Amino acid sequence: MIKHMKAHTLLTLARYSLALLWIFTGLTSIYFDYETGYQLLINFGFNEPITRTLIYSGAILDIGLGFWILSNKQMKLCYVIQIVVITSYTILLTIIEPSYWLHPFGPVSKNLPIIMLILILHYMTGDSSNEKAL
Repeated sequence: MIKHMKAHTLLTLARYSLALLWIFTGLTSIYFDYETGYQLLINFGFNEPITRTLIYSGAILDIGLGFWILSNKQMKLCYVIQIVVITSYTILLTIIEPSYWLHPFGPVSKNLPIIMLILILHYMTGDSSNEKAL
């Protein structure tokens, strides 16, 4: 069945799945697993107000990126910003808790294929002004 799907349909589904990932991650950070991020940052040495600000700022950024993807506007810029954000998160988490690279669920190592997906979308799709199928 997948072999018969057109490329633009696959790219659209990839874009939607990426949007869902960003939105879900942001919601998870504040509603479903706030405590994990909180403890991670507190244990690293951030005080409570900074920790709360970092968690909520990151969640807003993640959710905002998800909705930006759904808007399908200025996607080339959106893809670049996503890569910058993921790279920044990866560097920060590597400094704060490098053992997450070896975590069995891959909270850091998953960033590598996600960046590849974003690069594929970046190079295989045009800007929203030129996009009709996406």
